[in-house]
Amino acid sequence: MRTTLIRSADWIIAWDEAQYRHVYRRNADVAFRGDTIIHVGETFQGKADAVVEGQGLLVMPGLVDVHSHPGHEPAYRGIREEHGVRNMYMTGLYERSQAFNISDPDLKRAAVEVALCELLKSGVTSLCDISSIYEGWVDAFVRSGMRGFLAPGFASARWKLENDHRLEFEWDEARGREGLEISLAFIDRLANHPSGRLSGIVSPLQIENCSDDLLRESFAAARDRNVPFTVHISQGVLEVHEMIRRHGVTPIRHAKDIGILEPSSILGHAIFLDTHSWIRWWTKDDLNILADSGCSVAHCPTPFARYGQIMENFGDYVRAGVNMGIGTDTTPHNMLEEIRKAGTFARIASRDVNNVSTSMLFHAATVGGAKALMRDDLGRLASGAKADIVLVDAHHPDMMPVRDPLRSLVFHAADRAVRDVYIAGRQVVAEGRVTTLDHKAAGERLTEAQNRMMASSVSRDYRGRTTDELAPLSLPILV
Repeated sequence: MRTTLIRSADWIIAWDEAQYRHVYRRNADVAFRGDTIIHVGETFQGKADAVVEGQGLLVMPGLVDVHSHPGHEPAYRGIREEHGVRNMYMTGLYERSQAFNISDPDLKRAAVEVALCELLKSGVTSLCDISSIYEGWVDAFVRSGMRGFLAPGFASARWKLENDHRLEFEWDEARGREGLEISLAFIDRLANHPSGRLSGIVSPLQIENCSDDLLRESFAAARDRNVPFTVHISQGVLEVHEMIRRHGVTPIRHAKDIGILEPSSILGHAIFLDTHSWIRWWTKDDLNILADSGCSVAHCPTPFARYGQIMENFGDYVRAGVNMGIGTDTTPHNMLEEIRKAGTFARIASRDVNNVSTSMLFHAATVGGAKALMRDDLGRLASGAKADIVLVDAHHPDMMPVRDPLRSLVFHAADRAVRDVYIAGRQVVAEGRVTTLDHKAAGERLTEAQNRMMASSVSRDYRGRTTDELAPLSLPILV
């Protein structure tokens, strides 16, 4: 196996197992052989087949994205950024889902390639992708080089709208059970994928769209396979109201009651707890339930902020003992932007500059995500960990002065300073360019697919609206 040495890096974000935290190291080496890191520290004494000179570099672990939908979110570019429904507590999720057809396989293949390029260029090396199964899904991950945790989604019901103020449901329990069986077969095949970079996650889609029996069976199937379990929960005010109507308790409490909260559970969003200012339910239990269960929360700040919604707040979750991860639940798929926004919004929500720290947020985007995915060999630079490594140009103008390179990256340079990315020891980004996929060509295919998607909204929308009526352009076109 080939050994690569990154020699005398100016800065390294190394893992200190004794303190269970990331630390800076200066003027040190990182070496990896094959897909595994073999050295982080003072001068590497072994023989190297390739040497990368580390002067002017920040070497850091690849980011771990625990919640994303890259197979369709890029198709909403220019549509969803300001789309929301006031009568549905500002969310546009339900209206978009009924108005736009995102099941077109060509759309999905183009969208996932666009998103994977964005993710790689922002330093993501591990990705949880929640999607319906489509032809070319696995192939896109194989070609990209991304480490993929694929979560084929299924549900007992679909959202249905007849007006702009009430959320209704179309139930088909047989379809949900069939979806679970198909998903498990897909996950079982992934377990033996020759790339060694792909695995599965059991993913009933939303707690309000799944029967209790389907949720329990899905959780049991994940536990039997020793893979993570993920579900969208407490992501909307209408969802919370619906679950209280059905069960008399919040979605978080109901998840506990039916036994689907354990350390292997990843909760998508979990923003609207019983104490949230948009909910203000009479209980004050949800945060402690999350902490006591050992589950993880996938926080994706951008889509909610666009509706005027906010997690209240990130630092409180961490101090309560909840394992936090970060995801990219919208377009653009840029993890460095999500890290920055998570911190900014937490300070706004708490009115406290010390509510969160850059260290806390980076931990969530690396080790926290790895823990959620049940992997202790990702999200850190340490001997024995996977060689998922990001090289940042510390001499990029947007990084300088480099008094604190992590702050320079998160608050200032972001993806513009990401130079090279390695996954399992293979270089997939070189000089800021993805080497495994054609970003521009994928964008052109996605443009064609988006046009088809928009043309069908009139026949799908419950009011028969065009895309321009659903999501008007930001400026009128002068004729």
